[in-house]
Amino acid sequence: MNKQYLGNIRRLIDQLEQTQEAVIEQVSTACAEAVFNGGLLYFFGTGHSHMICEEPFYRAGGLACVYPILEPALMLHSGASKSSAYERIQGLGNVIVDHTPIGKGDMLFLISNSGRNAVTVDAALEAKRLGAVTVAVTSMNHTTHVESRHSSGKRLFEVCDYVLDNGGVTGDASVNLEGLPHGIAPTSSVLDIILVNLVMINTAEKLLAKGMVPPVFASANIDDGDGTNRSILEEYRQRIPSL
Repeated sequence: MNKQYLGNIRRLIDQLEQTQEAVIEQVSTACAEAVFNGGLLYFFGTGHSHMICEEPFYRAGGLACVYPILEPALMLHSGASKSSAYERIQGLGNVIVDHTPIGKGDMLFLISNSGRNAVTVDAALEAKRLGAVTVAVTSMNHTTHVESRHSSGKRLFEVCDYVLDNGGVTGDASVNLEGLPHGIAPTSSVLDIILVNLVMINTAEKLLAKGMVPPVFASANIDDGDGTNRSILEEYRQRIPSL
């Protein structure tokens, strides 16, 4: 067992706890306000980052008001190297966001470890133009060591209202093996999922404090799960096509 990787993950979780508490509090406050007033929590990412968009969506213990923006051309199953080319196309992010109902009163989480590619920068800018609040989920170590691929010269953290930093190393791979020219064992997925779930938990707590029971799915694999979820699905299916 490679204990270096486990040690890296533990260290980064501790670092996250020490450095991100204030911004998690701010983001979850904004999320609770959005949901309380009927808004939705949108999630967008490309490549492996799209998995973070699916993490809070339609799962046991997940909020029903989550809208994942899942564009097949930017996901790995439709062509991994092709998705890398598409995420660099300026203007595509605008089109993707414009084909959702996002607007004033909503939140958009944009997941990108490097934060440099045009599609996520454009998506953030377009969502802000439409009145949504934007949250970057990124690695500040990585993004501050690369140049933007957007014509504005800006990276994702520079155009979003809030920034959640997973603290990972530049390039994401955290373990170096003798004889291997590049690192192995990325950390961003683990840390990003933790960040997102912390925000969702805090959002639910804040909604309860406002007197609103948050719409949380039960597991479909417990005996009363389907019954618990039926009314929630009826409420949100018209607003979130993926449901």
